[in-house]
Amino acid sequence: MRSTNTLTRADLCEAVHKKTGYPRSESQDMVEAILDLMTDALVSGENVKISGFGTFLLRDKAERIGRNPKTGVEVPITPRRVLTFRASQTLRDKVSDA
Repeated sequence: MRSTNTLTRADLCEAVHKKTGYPRSESQDMVEAILDLMTDALVSGENVKISGFGTFLLRDKAERIGRNPKTGVEVPITPRRVLTFRASQTLRDKVSDA
């Protein structure tokens, strides 16, 4: 299906097209709609859980003191929101069996 080691949006659209038989443009619209829904949920502060695949989690990190590894100077690290992904056990099992 793909020539590189990265799964792209185009690869997803092509897979939807082949599995469903919908036209490529409609398959692309479906993939984009799903990604937009996920993005909107994350932007609004919601976590996204896809059963059997995993969960995209938002974490708010507090301000802390870090250290520049080159100079050793302490610098404040500003508070921020980070996105993490936790794979489901089903996905972990499939990846480890591959």
